[in-house]
Amino acid sequence: MMDFTYCMELAFREAVTAFERKEVPVGAVVFDGSGHIIGRGYNQVEALGDATAHAEMIALTSAMATIGSKYLNDCTLAVTLEPCPMCAGAIVNAKVGRVIFGAYDPKMGASGTVMNVTGCQQLNHQPQVFGGIMENKCQNLLKDFFRDLRQKN
Repeated sequence: MMDFTYCMELAFREAVTAFERKEVPVGAVVFDGSGHIIGRGYNQVEALGDATAHAEMIALTSAMATIGSKYLNDCTLAVTLEPCPMCAGAIVNAKVGRVIFGAYDPKMGASGTVMNVTGCQQLNHQPQVFGGIMENKCQNLLKDFFRDLRQKN
């Protein structure tokens, strides 16, 4: 069994990088079945001018390139914020084995909060999902980012 807190700490480091680069602070790391990091990413929407440049998308793409497969069956994705519908769809399509996330997203969460794409029985894959891992720490980084953004505007 993987240490979820350790996994989330590594994803949190990616989120801090996003924060430092003035991106919404979300980070993601993909681990293979042995616990080795095979992909990582942080939000780069602003830097790339690309609405799809979410941390999960970047980490998944990196992981698939690392292992040379479009499927991540035995892998774990750790992400600091509950995946949105786009990212949840990518998780299902990549057949990720397990998702752990930090903060719940009451506006866009698609792993149980607003909708449940990752748990939809009509789709061909449902990863295991564990939410609320280091929830307060992940949530506080997001709150700090948006507070700072409001103060600047």
